Amino acid sequence: MSRRILVIPGHPAMESFCGSLADAYVKGARAAGNEVQLIDLAKLSFDPILHNGYNSIQPLEPDLLSAREAIKWAEHLVFVYPIWWGAMPALLKGFIDRIFLPGFAFKFRDGSAMWDRLLSNRSAHLLVTMDTPIWYYKLVYRMPGHNQMKRTILEFCGIKPVKISSFGPVKNATPQKREQWIAKAYAYGNKA
Repeated sequence: MSRRILVIPGHPAMESFCGSLADAYVKGARAAGNEVQLIDLAKLSFDPILHNGYNSIQPLEPDLLSAREAIKWAEHLVFVYPIWWGAMPALLKGFIDRIFLPGFAFKFRDGSAMWDRLLSNRSAHLLVTMDTPIWYYKLVYRMPGHNQMKRTILEFCGIKPVKISSFGPVKNATPQKREQWIAKAYAYGNKA
């Protein structure tokens, strides 16, 4: 069954290992007959700062308007990014701050602590690279970046299930190991 998949590389460099993983995922998903769009955050032009919080409306730049339409279109979101200082890069966080706004991603209910999840009926897969050993990130740090993205952003907005695949440590990985990870990203896309 064909799905509408949106792949979002969140690394700020135009060329990165995350970009290679994203490209492999896209190739695998397309080979399986899925419709795939790609939004490379490094190529977008937008202010990543939500200057006034939710107190006033900050107009979305054309690239963000297009990204919002792509998110509406998608049934499955794939974010590909590194863990820096325990969480996602500032560019990806800024993208989320600017796009996942009240009225689009969620809506608070008047007089209630509850909210409506406006991005329901979508799933997500996070392909996350790191230099920290994965076991250490899990057991010692308790996966703060994974929890932030999965629980407090995507699931908060109704996106679930959210699968997370971690790749690392990348820094000293051999070319053979990197090729194995790229093949794994292709396989994930092919099974999406």
